[in-house]
Amino acid sequence: MNHNTPCSPRPLRHLVKTQRRVMSAAQLKAHGVPAAAAHEQCRSGGPWQQVLPGVFLLHPGPPTGEERLHAVLLYAGRVAERRGTTDAVPAQPAPGDPHAAPAPSYTDAVVTGLAALALHGFSSAPPPLSLDHVDVLVPRTRRLRSTDFARLLRTASLPTPVQLTGVPVAPVPRALADAVEQLADAEAVRRLLTEAVRGGHCEPAAVVRELTRARLLSRPHVVDAVDSLLAEGRAIAEDRLYAMVREHGLPDPVWNVDLRLPGGPHLGGVDAYWPEHSVAVELDTRAPRQGLRQDDDALWSEYARKREHLERLGIAVVHITPKKLRESVEQQAAVVRTALMASGDRDPAAYVVVLPQ
Repeated sequence: MNHNTPCSPRPLRHLVKTQRRVMSAAQLKAHGVPAAAAHEQCRSGGPWQQVLPGVFLLHPGPPTGEERLHAVLLYAGRVAERRGTTDAVPAQPAPGDPHAAPAPSYTDAVVTGLAALALHGFSSAPPPLSLDHVDVLVPRTRRLRSTDFARLLRTASLPTPVQLTGVPVAPVPRALADAVEQLADAEAVRRLLTEAVRGGHCEPAAVVRELTRARLLSRPHVVDAVDSLLAEGRAIAEDRLYAMVREHGLPDPVWNVDLRLPGGPHLGGVDAYWPEHSVAVELDTRAPRQGLRQDDDALWSEYARKREHLERLGIAVVHITPKKLRESVEQQAAVVRTALMASGDRDPAAYVVVLPQ
């Protein structure tokens, strides 16, 4: 038997018509195309090409951005088994396209970094096709190396991926941290972090936690970007608080004021205050600026001391996080309304001086 004999035309036409046009050697073998036959198709001028070790593109032109992503996942990960098959080669075309098949289910590989951010819809992240490398997270025990446009990032624990266009993608905070780790351009880092918050992809505290985990807050350009990120997050949260009061029919408070006892000590600043009801709202925008947990704990202790002091004086303090303002604003408005309505049932509060911040 001649092992160099190319595979017959019928299975090749069948593959091109019914399958995603990037496949692994194992998937091809499951379709009756042995390794020797696959490599025969990749000879100079042939109809196929090998784009990564063990990964084949079933057409001669350059891969699309989507094909690059799936090629990296086929190289770095594993394809989950389905109903007795070992390579999860999809058998049925996807709805709406008779020549497309459902995306395979990948395990042990998660796209991250700039490619992931592009899939999340970041305008400041270049499309996967224009990237020199596609970053993919793999378990630390995987015996693979980065090669060509596949850059492997080893991790002790893979994040739970988000499925976007059939691709397992790291959540935004993790993808940001992995992207920032590869970037030395301060402006590019600032744009990415700002878009994460301004675009509503995640809260600043989640980003800071991931940057802390990745030990990136020792880099001056990252620290500067985080300062801008926290300021951006604070401004957006304040805008949402204003909108909550306006759109849910709450009475107008005085905004951003300091409270003092007459002739006495400073009690602290609050974001909104209703003097007639002795109700204050404080935005909880805590985030460790220098990546140190003790700083976060100290700030929380300061919040707690201020709240306890105000409540001893008869002032009800409502803490609201930016995440709750974004995800459950109606519930937060109800909490504030309840505190305002309950003011008549409380003992009169101590008189405090209200000063602009």
